[in-house]
Amino acid sequence: MLIQRILTAIVLIPLVIIALFFAPLSIFSYLIIAVCALATWEWSHFLGMVEKTQKAIFMVLIISLLALLYLIPIDLSLKGKLYTYIICLSIVWWLIALLLVISYPQSAKYWSKSILIKLLFALFTLIPFYISMLELRSINYDIDRYTGAVWLLYVFVLVWATDTGAYFAGRAIGKHKLAVKVSPGKTIEGFIGGVSLAILVCLLVYLTGYFAISFINFLISSLLAILVSVLGDLTESMFKREAGIKDSGNLIPGHGGILDRIDSLTAAVPVFTALSLHLF
Repeated sequence: MLIQRILTAIVLIPLVIIALFFAPLSIFSYLIIAVCALATWEWSHFLGMVEKTQKAIFMVLIISLLALLYLIPIDLSLKGKLYTYIICLSIVWWLIALLLVISYPQSAKYWSKSILIKLLFALFTLIPFYISMLELRSINYDIDRYTGAVWLLYVFVLVWATDTGAYFAGRAIGKHKLAVKVSPGKTIEGFIGGVSLAILVCLLVYLTGYFAISFINFLISSLLAILVSVLGDLTESMFKREAGIKDSGNLIPGHGGILDRIDSLTAAVPVFTALSLHLF
């Protein structure tokens, strides 16, 4: 399994780099919509949808909403305010998700039987993720089209470092369960190892001097993005457990589905964007 995961990563990481640095902003936005569309198809499992027609309608609705947010013909300053509100409100959603995870399975009685509530969960997860990906990628785009790509890549590397550190620390010394009712395989030792490695990455990156924001802003934004990336993973694990499935899909060999790969990013990217660009 580890070899398969490594081989898949060797293929996927260059594709991510190409999309980040070489795709024009408009093409990049459509690529992210495509990713969200695939994630929506997988999210339909959480909603109990079994027929392809239902899944397709759900996916088209999400695609249409994301495209509307990107193409809506309103003043740019007004659109910017709308994006800011959505991104900042995502913090509220992840605080709610934290409560749901901590209190699971008791919390499930309030949402597991409601398609509407689980649909809202999808919207609260995917819409801020999409908008924050655009916001970070758009940083200084007219001056230097690569600036935003570096910012996004940094958040990706933070999440990858957290996952990698957690995996190896958990396998080596993991004994105490982190959230046994949600994801029995995760350990406190793995969590500490993942967070520690990601913080080391944060400090080393800041020392390069590339990010022109204060150290406190950078550190807090990064640290909370690291922590919430774990929450994103646990939240999807909670949804999968309630739906009775192991992986959200099987599109990516060794990694499961699209949601299994972006679950941490759907939390980390909006939170990092909100803190680093809007709340400090």
